Amino acid sequence: MTMICMTAPPSPALLAVVAEVEGHVREAGWDQAPQLFALVDTEELLRAEPQLAESMGLVATRPGSLTPIAQDDLGDASLDEQLASMVFGPEVLGVVLVHEVLVLPPSAEASLDDAADPSLAAAEHPDRREVRMAVGVMRDGSRESLLRLRAPSTETEDDLVTGGDLTPGLADALYATLEQ
Repeated sequence: MTMICMTAPPSPALLAVVAEVEGHVREAGWDQAPQLFALVDTEELLRAEPQLAESMGLVATRPGSLTPIAQDDLGDASLDEQLASMVFGPEVLGVVLVHEVLVLPPSAEASLDDAADPSLAAAEHPDRREVRMAVGVMRDGSRESLLRLRAPSTETEDDLVTGGDLTPGLADALYATLEQ
């Protein structure tokens, strides 16, 4: 597994929870629908919802610890439309989205221009890479991303890339869901 860190120093708490969420989603394998998680202060959750915290196995933690809470399925509308219609209240300190995409090298763009169905052409392109993006943002504007590039075979490990500015458009859309 190759780990590459890009951009400014990461936010340790946010990067930890983004990695935790991606690890949770990874357990179910590839080819999953986008999943959204609200981030709440763990200590506040323990105080406000002791039964829920107990059922989740939460125990007293360090100040500033974050707990991800899975949200309802996102549905069939485009991800852009769904995120544009969401607003989280002040109890939600941040959000994490896990979303799978296909990426192609720049040299593949010309072959998509002539395709009747560019999505199908991308899915069948021999140089495609499957990527699982886990993107987290906080109310203070901090952001972290973890990209898992699916290994071309089961004999090799996935590559991981982390950084705060790997997915600026998606991070901006997520940040917009946090009521200011």
